[in-house]
Amino acid sequence: MTDKLKMAELTSEEARQHLNGDAVILLPMGSLEDQGTHAPMGDYLGAECVALDIARAARAEGVPTFVAPPVPFGGSDYFGSSHGGIAISQPTLTALLDDMLGSLARHGLTKILIINGHGGNVLAINEVTQAWRRKNGMFVASMYLWQISYELLKEILGPEAAAKSSGHGGDPLTSIGLHYYPDILRMDLKQAPPKGRRAMGMDVAGMAAVKYDGARITVPMEAIEAAPHGVWGGDPAFSSAETGKALSDRLVKIGAGFIRDHVSTGFAG
Repeated sequence: MTDKLKMAELTSEEARQHLNGDAVILLPMGSLEDQGTHAPMGDYLGAECVALDIARAARAEGVPTFVAPPVPFGGSDYFGSSHGGIAISQPTLTALLDDMLGSLARHGLTKILIINGHGGNVLAINEVTQAWRRKNGMFVASMYLWQISYELLKEILGPEAAAKSSGHGGDPLTSIGLHYYPDILRMDLKQAPPKGRRAMGMDVAGMAAVKYDGARITVPMEAIEAAPHGVWGGDPAFSSAETGKALSDRLVKIGAGFIRDHVSTGFAG
């Protein structure tokens, strides 16, 4: 087995030798949007780092695992207001993901796990993976890293401490960044989440949501209206590299175990 983890680094002959029916392909996805004034906009950076560690751990379990180039642009949602952000429409993302899975399937590479780092990608992922299952029985699962992480943070930090750091612009992504790529974070620029935010005469309840009579109501609001500094809910001041390592260790264990027990077998049994 080659030491190379990234598909992009394989030569064509290495690809023919190693990308066979036993190979598992990880597909990292993310976005380029406001992650807080302190954090790099590309959350796909974190998704790729976690995917590479999952691949290493899966290989240690005897499963030949490779990481495809990350999809850096997320499906468009309320983060279109991010200065410098790049998002693609849901139909475009759906078509892109469909073509990627089709290219892999053409060569018999059907053991695929999506490593997702952006909520705006979930709709396209669900649509495309459902379509491929109907088309040829290919079963592609997806790990939405940050959604999983919110629950893991409660285990790692305890519910009270996790509540202080968990949220957009805070954890999990800030701690993940402090663990994997601390040199490109600017913690000196961090901002606390806003308090008492109002829009259209109502209290803001989160990204694209307001409160009315105790109810959370979804509205067509831009992220900048709810969180002008990209931070909502969690304060990045409570993030740390130690939390990032503990979190990545748990994500990697889950991912590698899922690959060993289910993806590598083609979800048989």
